[in-house]
Amino acid sequence: MSRVYISIGSNIERYRHVTAALDALHAWFGELIISPVYESESVGFEGSDFLNLVVAIETELTVGELSRRFKQLEAENGRTRSAPKFSPRTLDLDILTYDDAKGVVDSVELPRAEILKNAFVLRPMADIAGDELHPVCGQSYGQLWQDYQRDQKLWPVDFSWQGRWVSRALVG
Repeated sequence: MSRVYISIGSNIERYRHVTAALDALHAWFGELIISPVYESESVGFEGSDFLNLVVAIETELTVGELSRRFKQLEAENGRTRSAPKFSPRTLDLDILTYDDAKGVVDSVELPRAEILKNAFVLRPMADIAGDELHPVCGQSYGQLWQDYQRDQKLWPVDFSWQGRWVSRALVG
């Protein structure tokens, strides 16, 4: 079994699409480790705020099989591949890491570069895998988050799934 970290994002009907992604991942892989859900401003284009989170799964599927399955789930949730890269989207699922794989595997860059670039990926990754080491730079995700210097704002939001709170907004 391989441990895989997946980022989930949506800025169109956000709660509906994130819930659909969690439902599908749970149906396919069973128990999920789910980070808090964060809201963040769009990066690279003007658009509505995103909901973002990271989920860990255990699987025997290959990187290519996961990628195909995720693209199908995105399509089932209204994602169109003809849209510009930086544009609003119903659902975006990305494989962040697959065990300690490095390089291009089945046309997927591993680990995904966005881990080190975007707060909306690194923060939830640090939340659920803070002591694990990035396969390339060798630092823990917790340390990487502590050292993060970019000016990207994100904040936790209230989000429940299957009758339990995944995250709560900070009050006060």
